[in-house]
Amino acid sequence: MQKTILSGNEAIARAAFEAGVQVASAYPGTPSTEILENITQYQRIDASWSPNEKVALEVGIGACFGGARALVTMKHVGVNVAADPLFTLAYTGVRGGLVLVVADDPEMHSSQNEQDSRNYAKFAKVPMFEPADSQEALDFTRLAFDVSEQFDAPVLLRSTTRISHSKSVVTLGTPVAELAETSLKRDPGKFVMLPGNARIRHPLIEQRLEEMAEWACDQPFNRIEEGEGEIGIITAGVAYQYTREVFPDAPILKLGLVHPLPKRLIREFAARFKTIYVIEELDPFIEEQVKAMGIPVIGKEKVPICGELTPWRLRKAFDLNPLELAEIDEPLPPRPPNMCPGCPHRGVFHGLNRLKAFVTGDIGCYTLGFMPPLSAMDSCICMGASIGNATGLAKVLKAEEQQKVVAVIGDSTFLHTGVNGLMDMVYADSTATVIILDNSTTGMTGRQDNPASGYALSGQKTYQVDLEALCRSLGVKHVHTVDPYLLDETRNLIREEMARPEVSVIITRRPCVLIKHDVLEKRPPLCVDADKCTACKACLKLGCPAIEWSPGEGESKGFAKVDRLLCMGCSVCMQTCKFGAFGVCDEK
Repeated sequence: MQKTILSGNEAIARAAFEAGVQVASAYPGTPSTEILENITQYQRIDASWSPNEKVALEVGIGACFGGARALVTMKHVGVNVAADPLFTLAYTGVRGGLVLVVADDPEMHSSQNEQDSRNYAKFAKVPMFEPADSQEALDFTRLAFDVSEQFDAPVLLRSTTRISHSKSVVTLGTPVAELAETSLKRDPGKFVMLPGNARIRHPLIEQRLEEMAEWACDQPFNRIEEGEGEIGIITAGVAYQYTREVFPDAPILKLGLVHPLPKRLIREFAARFKTIYVIEELDPFIEEQVKAMGIPVIGKEKVPICGELTPWRLRKAFDLNPLELAEIDEPLPPRPPNMCPGCPHRGVFHGLNRLKAFVTGDIGCYTLGFMPPLSAMDSCICMGASIGNATGLAKVLKAEEQQKVVAVIGDSTFLHTGVNGLMDMVYADSTATVIILDNSTTGMTGRQDNPASGYALSGQKTYQVDLEALCRSLGVKHVHTVDPYLLDETRNLIREEMARPEVSVIITRRPCVLIKHDVLEKRPPLCVDADKCTACKACLKLGCPAIEWSPGEGESKGFAKVDRLLCMGCSVCMQTCKFGAFGVCDEK
């Protein structure tokens, strides 16, 4: 048997190949993104990015209705977008197996909230597996397809940031020899969810959950690990790894299927101990259900409900001596996130700050416009919300304040859920201004392509959405495109459109400096003439990592410097400096 080292995301991608998946769809979202990127190495799988998570799941549903196995991946907040088809899919059931991988982000390393997706499994009444390492990520994903077809249900597989990105030894399996035969098969009573059909399907869902709960009691993914003492622990997922490390000799009921819970197995385990602890990350999902069974357990009284679990936090929660994992007395220096040197968004937010705009923001690299010294973002809720927020503000503000409202949104996010917002803004006869920050990629999750980039996941060229034409087709009369490296032109255009008493769209177009495709304009790095620098520090207000400050000596006030290794030559600093201190470096 071949062994290798894989991350959880790599293991899930491998499992899709081994299980005979024919279609994989997703919208990129940390920490789930690498699953689809790794699937591209298995050419028999049709893998593609969708404009949003709802579409991705609907693509997967269509493939499974055709008899193929389909994998759909997203991060936890993506399930909010995909919830509509998910809940109805629980009623219709599947034809080919369908697995939805959702990657949660405890501690919010790269997310706007810390929701626990296990609640979706219970809410939608569908099964959910939760792996504890990369081997289980592979095994459970393969198993999930069998379970999906056995019980006629979509299956959720929950990962977390730690499982997604940590690597461990994995024994690879043998891929299925033949893919499922696909065909059209009419079954409207099953797949057309009119109320009359749905009423018939609902009791079947409840019966399915009861059957799965009993079946799961005898499956190896739910197991009792014997130990010493009168205290038993119930746990699952990555929390199992921390539990095993902190309590190496404790008896543990390790759950692999976290919904539905194996009630008979839980009762048998709990009956053996005076005290039962439930150790789980985020919500008291298992704890509350076990308590509802009439079994007294201790959970969130000990284990924190907020943040990511660690062995140190677990030791601290149980008043154990965390000597080898003691917290550092002196906190580490903060490393606030920042836009890259040469980022095309920097000049836009610099201008918005100077214009004192009230900026409704969105999810993307440009959310960093909130950070000082740019400090030019006033709200950020979810993907696509900026435009709707601006419409709502315009409805309630007086005319002079209406003109201050500007919505910013990236090209990928605009196509994700911003189009409907702009349609509504026009329909509502709003007065707000929308800036689409088009950097030709989905930068925040690792530079994935989207329908506006003109490239598919495979790297092949494909149709490129015309953002200007799309905005005009929605009824926007005033659509302008500008290069955000041109500071005065960009700022003047924003000022003019903010004053316009109707909807207008500004598209700032300049590729991300880290873009994968060879479309970047190569520019030489800049340098500072210290003799011309007056120490006004206006350039520092750009927040560019390539600009440093050199403190002066004696009577010198200091001067700005440019790190040539970081500088992309965007010239934004040159345009900001009133004294001509910035210029192209002398090659010598």
